[in-house]
Amino acid sequence: MKALGMVSATALGALVVSLGLAAPAQAQDYEWPRLLVIGTPGTSSGSFASTNGWGPVLQKETGTTVRVVPEDSEPQRYARLTDRKDIALSSVSAAEMRFQIEGIGGYAGTKPVAQRVLWHHNDTPWGYVVAGDSELQTIEDIKTKGARVTQGMFSPPMVTAVNDALPAFLGMTPEEVSEKITFVPTSSYSENCRSVVEGKSDVAYCAPISSVLSEMEGAPGSIRWLSLDPDNADGWARYLEHRPMLVPTTIGLGVKTAQGVGGATSNFLYSVPADADTDFVYNLAKWFDQSHEAYNDTHPLTKRMSRDLFRQYLDRTPLPIHEGTVKYLREIGQWTDEDDAWNQTAIETMDAWLAARTAAMEEAREQGVEIQFQNQAFLDILDKHTEGLPGLRSRL
Repeated sequence: MKALGMVSATALGALVVSLGLAAPAQAQDYEWPRLLVIGTPGTSSGSFASTNGWGPVLQKETGTTVRVVPEDSEPQRYARLTDRKDIALSSVSAAEMRFQIEGIGGYAGTKPVAQRVLWHHNDTPWGYVVAGDSELQTIEDIKTKGARVTQGMFSPPMVTAVNDALPAFLGMTPEEVSEKITFVPTSSYSENCRSVVEGKSDVAYCAPISSVLSEMEGAPGSIRWLSLDPDNADGWARYLEHRPMLVPTTIGLGVKTAQGVGGATSNFLYSVPADADTDFVYNLAKWFDQSHEAYNDTHPLTKRMSRDLFRQYLDRTPLPIHEGTVKYLREIGQWTDEDDAWNQTAIETMDAWLAARTAAMEEAREQGVEIQFQNQAFLDILDKHTEGLPGLRSRL
């Protein structure tokens, strides 16, 4: 059975034959779906742009019609992948997947569904941006001078990055946060970032590889970045308690104003439901690898989709890899028995979280408790069922 979000290529193949056109070599080995729908963050994101880079190459080489669908709301894209199943794969950060699996924040009441990593998308740097003329010169100024900080309500991990991780890095108490920080909610990624140049906020959490940051950097007044000092071990220890899937870094990708600034790396992945068709996953993983030279110049981020970078990511991810990808990596000598061991642990960890959350929802229904992430009665039930489960964090 084909993975949902795709349809058979039989009709397209017949058209190719009837026109006397030569089918691509890979299409002869595998019957690609006629339509492949891929979900990404919004149109201003690097994920959307880079997926639109390799998508046409896949379409040309295999005959499948590729459709890239921007969906700025992370919970909505998760639902489209796992519940509605009108997309076949999703570009998602590892941090977001942790929230989806563990039911954190806005995901507490969502349907628990097992996912798998299909391939590495990119290693996205993130940081805290301000307007070029901002009075804030360092990240520490937030603690002393106070600031309006943008709160990206469309992504629970982005909310955590400003509500919890940033104050933790600065060593702020809840009382200091209440006194010094005013959170400014936004409903989209573009709105989140532009808020600092539009005067609606002072600080925003953004990825310097995004096209919207290029626009902001080129606008009158430009932008600056508040560095998270990579040598601040205590600050990073506190920060990673809230965002354990990130890795401290010195930013080397994206707009010039961010170059050399301390920030965090968040790996983006292409994820699929655990029950995605094995042949489809195997062949797409194979194509990502073997056709990398054909698409790696279509966008700066597609260079980050190499086999070597994926292999490096496999050495630290706590997320399970799909069996189709494992099959391909094993064939080319890039998967070991040790990989089998940690991947099995990752599967068991994910399954334990999903089973506990399912049990919590069943109990809530039996008690007539509304399953809603802002309902404390439900959250208490959820906490009871998930207590003691190992949290997902990068294998550093």
